[in-house]
Amino acid sequence: MTRDNILFALIGILVGFIAGYLMQETMATRQPPRLVHGQQAMAAPGAGGPGGPGQPTGMSPQAQAQAQAEEIAQLEAYLETNPEDPRVAVLRLANLTYDTGDWPGCVKYYEKFLELEPGQPDVFSDLGVCYRELGEPDKAIASFHKAQDIAPDHWQSMFNEVVILAFDLQDYDRAEQVLEELRALQPDNATVQSLADEVARRQAAS
Repeated sequence: MTRDNILFALIGILVGFIAGYLMQETMATRQPPRLVHGQQAMAAPGAGGPGGPGQPTGMSPQAQAQAQAEEIAQLEAYLETNPEDPRVAVLRLANLTYDTGDWPGCVKYYEKFLELEPGQPDVFSDLGVCYRELGEPDKAIASFHKAQDIAPDHWQSMFNEVVILAFDLQDYDRAEQVLEELRALQPDNATVQSLADEVARRQAAS
């Protein structure tokens, strides 16, 4: 279960690394791809239930925000009246609150989903992003480690762990350890190489 968004839509290091300040300011849009997060689970569960097709393309930002708010309200109402199998609605709410930047709401719904489906490394990775955005790097890293416990080759969570260790905490020794493992898993990944280059640049400048 992963998403076609980005664990933070790679603006900086996906297209080649950018200046350090811009990279830090836009971290929330620059993480490696989240594969199609919950897409199978989001197949329409039946008439009247959540999980229908996404919002149409070409919407203005204001219209999209309004549509997301309306969908969140509808899904919350659905959970109230259909508590017997909330997985689809909970995951959709988690993803919507992630997309709208509602980090407390995002944490609430991802944690609720993980109570129902604990073996989902991508969800743990997404949850870690939410914790990072709330200024809780230790919880973020712990969530990434849970993803890696389930899937030792989960490179996206390792990537995000390096970002937090190097960019947020300036703990370059630990960042290098994770980066070494990440590069072994993804030796030909240009995004990982760009991350490594930026970590080296920052470490040299520190």
